[in-house]
Amino acid sequence: MYGADGHVGYATAPGFQNPSPAPPPPYAAPYVVQYPGGTTRWSTGLCHCCDDPANCLITSCCPCITFGQVAEIVSKGSSNCAVSGALYTLLCFIGLPCLYSCVYRSRLRAQYDLEESPCVDCLVHCFCEGCSLCQEYRELKSRGFDMGIGWEANADRQRRGIVVPPGVAQGMTR
Repeated sequence: MYGADGHVGYATAPGFQNPSPAPPPPYAAPYVVQYPGGTTRWSTGLCHCCDDPANCLITSCCPCITFGQVAEIVSKGSSNCAVSGALYTLLCFIGLPCLYSCVYRSRLRAQYDLEESPCVDCLVHCFCEGCSLCQEYRELKSRGFDMGIGWEANADRQRRGIVVPPGVAQGMTR
């Protein structure tokens, strides 16, 4: 049967209304991965090593230097750059520096609420050690740390940066 508007449907008697069609199903958003706790993205990608060519070169030649710098900042000075770098070098001789360095990647992610990407920390360090050290270095640098001066000097800079400016008298007086 045809309705009053010319479409196929049910005919109704005068004084009766057509039953309304069922409402469309609610819109379902596409599948989105939400990170627990509202994690944030890294400031640079894992393979963007050449964003900082000097660090890329140093990390390629001597990753213990970059690791020591990252470890000192992430541990907030509780581990010395030289000691961390030396321990990293010793672990290189048995082929397991990635087990040591992935711990600091996890700490860095926890401190800044960074997403665990592209995969779990230990896998990133085992298969992309140089790239992961460069990414951690760039992340700390983008957060305002001067990686060459260590934790104490960075903490001192931050303390001096929080100084409240002196009050200024309002109005124009001579």
